[in-house]
Amino acid sequence: MDWQSNLITTRDGVRELLRGVKRIAVLGMEKDENSDRPAYYVPKYMMDAGYEIVPVPAKYPGLEKTAGLKAYATVAEIPGDVDLVNVFRRPADVARHVDDILAKKPRAVWLQLGIRDDVAAERWARAGILVVQDRCLMVDHQRLMR
Repeated sequence: MDWQSNLITTRDGVRELLRGVKRIAVLGMEKDENSDRPAYYVPKYMMDAGYEIVPVPAKYPGLEKTAGLKAYATVAEIPGDVDLVNVFRRPADVARHVDDILAKKPRAVWLQLGIRDDVAAERWARAGILVVQDRCLMVDHQRLMR
């Protein structure tokens, strides 16, 4: 299988991916005081829609909880399987998380709207991980899964 087939770019591909997702690690999730930011309200929306959310608040080392959920310092530390890593990091910060995500080997990685890193996406895709870039998980869920 060609690694490029792991790059999800179509509505049908996104819909199919979301159908198989139950557990989402949120890399860059915000703390409770910042509930007005997408890195908080998007995962909260997904939690309210029935998904299990696992916070990885990378900007806040030592943060133990957010949204009432236990937080982890890295994706690799999360016990059990992860279906999707939803990334809320600036494009320049994505590269520093590639190996952490590879160590966990989630089914998919989703870079939020405005976030692209083609080098990181290729590394994940070559490892057999599905990749979505520059799309809002909440918007796509509202459009495709209701």
